[in-house]
Amino acid sequence: MRLDLSGKVAVITGASRGIGRQTALTLAGAGATVVLTSRGDAAEAVAAEVTAAGGQALALAADVSDAEAVKRVIDTTNERFGRLDILVNNAGITRDQLLLRMKRDDWDAVVATNLTGTFLCTQAVLKTMLKQRSGRIISISSVVGQSGNPGQTNYAATKAGIIGFSKALAREVASRSITVNVVAPGLIDTDMTRDISSDAQKNWTSAIPLGRLGTPEDVAAAVCFLASDAAGYITGQVLAVNGGMYA
Repeated sequence: MRLDLSGKVAVITGASRGIGRQTALTLAGAGATVVLTSRGDAAEAVAAEVTAAGGQALALAADVSDAEAVKRVIDTTNERFGRLDILVNNAGITRDQLLLRMKRDDWDAVVATNLTGTFLCTQAVLKTMLKQRSGRIISISSVVGQSGNPGQTNYAATKAGIIGFSKALAREVASRSITVNVVAPGLIDTDMTRDISSDAQKNWTSAIPLGRLGTPEDVAAAVCFLASDAAGYITGQVLAVNGGMYA
């Protein structure tokens, strides 16, 4: 089954690298016009990749924790393309530390980007989607939001919060044919995980029944499915892409 997103417009946050970059390429490959956000101009290179492959893309600088910046992205998307069908809340950061030593700034920064950013972006697209009586909202959580992980209380709290947020919103907007779902990746081979020591990576990998790290392509495929018409009767769900490490 080929997933067809022709004629759809998707906003993808945190799209400059890793899961966000691959999600942009995958959705564009399925026919969607993609609007890519990142802090600064980092997403412009990804937009250029999409364009070089024959797709349509627009890169916009935005900090998702800034309500005015988020509004500009959504307003620009509507003005340029006349619709907005898919939102992928992918932007996220980590500031890991044991809770006893965690600074308030590290807590606030992670919550502001990961959870408040999801709230701001989702709220900003709802008016358009409600008017269209259609839409797909997909937020990237994490296996850590389901199982927990030492040294990541701030990150785990935000990723668990995204799950609760999405389940509640799914009930609010279902009558307008808007679906709200979550993808929860496990250990994915990205720049972020490459910073983990090789010994730690081996320990994590040994806990994955499929015996390997996931790839950004694995996650992007799940997002593309949830964004498509094939997932029209799926809402309020968490799709775990973790190789079986948490079930």
